[in-house]
Amino acid sequence: MDAWIEELRALAGADLHTDAETLRAHAGDKWHAAALPQAVLLARSTEQVSAACRCAAHHGVPITARGAGVGYVGGCVPVRGGLVISLARMNRILEINPADGVAVAEAGVLTADLQDAVAAQGWFYPPDPASRKESSIGGNIATNAGGPRCLKYGVTRSYVLGLTVVLADGRVLRCGGRTHKNKQGFDLVGLFCGSEGMLGIVTEAVLRLIPAPPARVALRASFPRFALCAAAVQSILQGGHLPCALEITDAYTLAAARAYLGGDALPAGAQGHLIVELDGQAEALRAEQAAVADILRAGGAEEVVVAETPEAVEAIWQLRREFSYSLKATGLTKLNEDIVIPRSQLVELVAFCEGLQRETGIPVACFGHSGDGNIHTNIMVQKDAAGRDVRPPADALVARLFAWVLAHGGSITGEHGIGLAKAPWFAQAVGDTALELHRALKAALDPQGLLNPGKMGLS
Repeated sequence: MDAWIEELRALAGADLHTDAETLRAHAGDKWHAAALPQAVLLARSTEQVSAACRCAAHHGVPITARGAGVGYVGGCVPVRGGLVISLARMNRILEINPADGVAVAEAGVLTADLQDAVAAQGWFYPPDPASRKESSIGGNIATNAGGPRCLKYGVTRSYVLGLTVVLADGRVLRCGGRTHKNKQGFDLVGLFCGSEGMLGIVTEAVLRLIPAPPARVALRASFPRFALCAAAVQSILQGGHLPCALEITDAYTLAAARAYLGGDALPAGAQGHLIVELDGQAEALRAEQAAVADILRAGGAEEVVVAETPEAVEAIWQLRREFSYSLKATGLTKLNEDIVIPRSQLVELVAFCEGLQRETGIPVACFGHSGDGNIHTNIMVQKDAAGRDVRPPADALVARLFAWVLAHGGSITGEHGIGLAKAPWFAQAVGDTALELHRALKAALDPQGLLNPGKMGLS
């Protein structure tokens, strides 16, 4: 047994695990890669994380922080072994304070649990990644997670007021605070949001809350051509409306949904589908809902369904969730790329993906957050006669997709992060000067390169 493990066991006791089952459970996320750590700390406090980092730094042991493990880019894969520190047990909501408009939560709190607790007091925590029922606050901060609502309300960073962070050497940093304005020095909170656990380990967060909108409605519209659907997005925004969500779906995804759900779920000829959610005061929503419905019909929608009750709104969102299950039901493996493009490039993106599909025979499905251009572009990996994924052609398609996105002023990730999966394209995406700055920041905060090594190609 390595000396550092024995030393850490003396500090952490039964919270340190080296059995095979626990090591396997902490070897990967939802991406295909995995690597076994040598030990796993199921941390219970900031002090315990701090002591573990001091021990690991003394012995030069790699450290990989882990939240709920539901990422899509291999962000918590311990590629160099060492120690995994899981924050899953640090799942206490420490405070909900409507008077100050804040909540204080440990990193392991599930996003949906925080939202439910806040909603019970009539308040609102808006960030809503699709994985909110299984992803943690710490993981959301590490990737600066978004979701459908970020069109109106912004991403996770917009709601982080203060952080407790354990640095690579074990020092505990408290930055920001519980005030809604704070200009004391550099934006250290922003530095750690989206840093993917490479600069420090977030253990606790002070989060901004806002009053809950008292009412919401949703509309879904089906279009005979995708271009009409994309044009409707622009017409809604140009009309002075700011929906809380604008979700678009392409023809391939709709065909998969009809096959999975049955022919009555969507109009047979639909080639584009749009979900619009509005929220606010009930009286104002009635007028806005009618105006948006008019815009959709004037833009060529063949069917517009309006949901005014919570149950009906949820039914529309359940249909949106079924789109992902529909793609999985094709039997193909889904490579979920969360690219972002300027909103005006939406039709061009789908046309490009349709061209790739015709050229290669590999299906490409596009759906997602059209209001901010964050479109989940899914490369559908085909299988060989033995049922194994045929990855090389699909991986080549991902490279072509990323090249097109960057050439059109986009980003290769909007919310999943870089991790391992997108590291080969990171330098091209950010450019030489930004890459040097990333490396300088990493070296300043983690000179031994111990925190989440191997990610982004930085260490």
